[in-house]
Amino acid sequence: MKKLLIGKLTFLMAICLVCAVTTAVSPAASEKAEQPAVRAAAELSTVVAKIGSYRITREELEKRFMMALRPGDYDSYDEQAEPPTVKGTLEEMIAEKAIVIEAREQGGLDDERNRGLAKRFRDKRIANLLYQTYLQDKVSASDSEIAQKMKADPKLDKVRAENAIKSGKARSLWDQYYLQIRKRLNVKKLSENYPTAVQAHHRLLYRPKKARSVGFIRNSQVKEELTPQEEKTVLATFDKGQITLEDWFVALCDIVPPRRPRNMKDTKVVEQLLDSALQMPLLVVEAESLGLDKNEEMLKQVRDYEDRMLLGSAKQAQYKDAKEPTAEEMTAYFNKNKEKFATSESLKIDPIWCDDLAKAKKAKAELDEGKDFEKVKQEYSLEKQLKPFTTRPGSEGLFWKDLEAGDPNEIVGPVKGFYRQGIKWRIVKILEKKPGTPKEYAANMDPQIKDKIMTEQRDALLARYSKELLRKYTYQIYLDRIKDIDPLDIP
Repeated sequence: MKKLLIGKLTFLMAICLVCAVTTAVSPAASEKAEQPAVRAAAELSTVVAKIGSYRITREELEKRFMMALRPGDYDSYDEQAEPPTVKGTLEEMIAEKAIVIEAREQGGLDDERNRGLAKRFRDKRIANLLYQTYLQDKVSASDSEIAQKMKADPKLDKVRAENAIKSGKARSLWDQYYLQIRKRLNVKKLSENYPTAVQAHHRLLYRPKKARSVGFIRNSQVKEELTPQEEKTVLATFDKGQITLEDWFVALCDIVPPRRPRNMKDTKVVEQLLDSALQMPLLVVEAESLGLDKNEEMLKQVRDYEDRMLLGSAKQAQYKDAKEPTAEEMTAYFNKNKEKFATSESLKIDPIWCDDLAKAKKAKAELDEGKDFEKVKQEYSLEKQLKPFTTRPGSEGLFWKDLEAGDPNEIVGPVKGFYRQGIKWRIVKILEKKPGTPKEYAANMDPQIKDKIMTEQRDALLARYSKELLRKYTYQIYLDRIKDIDPLDIP
């Protein structure tokens, strides 16, 4: 069982990580998954705004604007706020960059937690890059190999058989390469220090300084309960680095708690976990020796991750000033804003999603002539098996008004709607229509009222902070480069 958890495939974690990433970033799949339904920019890299060292491109703005258009509140009452504008979305992006710039200026990455998270992210990305670089053009599957694989396992089709062959070859090549890295970097294990790991593990697991509600070692214990001497205890060395007991515990905490080994008296388990702790540092040293740490795309990914982390931390710091409302304030807020807590109006609809406006018009014409709705749906719809469902303002956003205008048994369209990652034309049959209903105050509504009040406070605090920073940092918007962005202008 222990071997299953951390055993012979010493880089299982690394392989799972890099395989997932290489699959996720295949050009065709990525383009299909992320392509927004907006008019393609003549020059996707066109800069539309600048602030400090940051440049915001038209492509980034288009993607962000599509996200902003999509409703974010699917369950509660939708207040039918004005839809976002391209310029407003761009100004929001600039404000976020200003917050990040300020966070960097204030040493946000000097924080131990942030620094550790950024390093781990960077290490994973550079290990991914090493994996992709090393295996590039080394893995293939011939027609005869695929045929043999399918013969051995009749359940496999050609694509799955090819993937299985390539995966097996990649794993074998990567295992061999990793063994070469270990040998080249002169890995040496200090087994005389294993008893220190055993003793520290037993103490943290069974005699924690603070009472624990769970039966496993928490990450915080590693930081707070290891003695300085234990933290610095070296379990392995290699050229340009070493693995300490603290690193060993970090590797332990990376394992899902139910699968963590508990009996460390077996030094083989200690060593197996040490092998896991060695993986990432060795891969990073190898990648850096090949100059992969200078890769521009990897560096951009790391910087983007740091920015997201710093932005989140800065927002949380601002939110701390929000004050919880009293019972009286919540009652007063409800009485003043009853419409925000009403039961939302809803429609039960049956849509026919179409490739373009021309097909939507043709489908509607056939329906107007009396053709059966289900037959038209099977002929034109992109989602032929989609069943009727209930929708609300919170899921339709700016397209709600087009549907709301229809009555039961009426066929509306062509009208636009959110379809997967973009916007498509549709013909919609209205099956049921229910109006919203107001609610009277009840004590069980307090959490919802409190959440509304706190959200408004946080939004106001962040808006004020953003305004202050935009006075501090100079920025520029190129209005002529965004004037023709209109995701609603679809063919």
